[in-house]
Amino acid sequence: MAKITLGGDPVETTGKLPQVGQQAPDFTLTVSDLSVKKLSDYKGQKVVLNIFPSVDTGTCATSVRAFNKEAANMDNTQVLCISRDLPFAQARFCGAEGIENVTMLSDFKTGQFGKDYGLEFASGAFEGLHSRCVVVLDENGTVTYNEQVQEVADEPNYKAALETL
Repeated sequence: MAKITLGGDPVETTGKLPQVGQQAPDFTLTVSDLSVKKLSDYKGQKVVLNIFPSVDTGTCATSVRAFNKEAANMDNTQVLCISRDLPFAQARFCGAEGIENVTMLSDFKTGQFGKDYGLEFASGAFEGLHSRCVVVLDENGTVTYNEQVQEVADEPNYKAALETL
């Protein structure tokens, strides 16, 4: 379990992120049109997993905007923004914000992604949601960078994540 804070209060996650050098677990997540995507669908591309509790919070929305801006300039790279938000909420946010360079994916059905990646809150007000993390994968799905933000309200280190690409 990772120990982080939410509004300064200690909380724990269900496990630990996949480590650098490890193969990332495959997943099945829901797209806004209710189709599904798997990590294996992105084989051969670099992948940035921008993971957060809810797009309806300030820091989460900021991370989507930041990665959307950066993704426009990246070759052979997909940015996947993942939360437990309903796909409809994700689509509404992207439409209102003009977000076009990232893919929004929802773990609303089972929460299995959060469990498999060890980043689901196990305690606190956000129990069951995803903690704020960034995981970068190479073209073969191997983890090249990971960060679990220590205080959920803080933004991830975009520069460090993008430099690994």
